[in-house]
This record gives sequence, structure tokens and C-alpha cells, in this order.
Amino acid sequence: MKIGCKNMAGDRGKMKKSGWILFLFIILGLVAGALVARWLQSVPGLSFLTRPMEVGWSPAFDLAVIRFELALHVELTLLSIIGAIVAIWLYRKM
Repeated sequence: MKIGCKNMAGDRGKMKKSGWILFLFIILGLVAGALVARWLQSVPGLSFLTRPMEVGWSPAFDLAVIRFELALHVELTLLSIIGAIVAIWLYRKM
């Protein structure tokens, strides 16, 4: 009597996807795009790709005993957004 086994060749090379890995890919894509934007900043014809747009968020509260302040500032360029899109595309291809 022969016991059959499943063919696992189709699953070879596939990685289990998780939200944390996607988050890491997006952060790395943003950083890579920002680095390329800095390198290309001196090229006058590409200023539309390297012009930063700053986004900030600063929640705070003061309760006389406890004071909480948090500041988050992000500078996005068109190249950093393109880097994040490429990172999402690469994540989906995995």
C-alpha cells in the first residue's frame, strides 16, 4: 500500500507575508527614494522630483501632573513616494 504525498514544488520559494514585512518594505522604499532625491538634488531639470513636502503631527496634553508631547515630521518627495510604490510592488511579487 502506497501513501501519496502532496507536491510541494509549487510552494517552494514563497515567503509567508505579514504586515510587518510590508511596513519594513515601505519604510525602506521611502528611505531609498529620499536618498536618490538627495543625490539628484543638484540636477536642475529634476527639481520636481526632489522638492520636499513636509508633513507634521504634534499631539500634546498637559494634566498638571503629567505632560505628554510627541512630534512627528516627515519630508516626502515624489521620488520617495515612487520608492514606496516600488517596494509594495516588490512585496507583492514575493
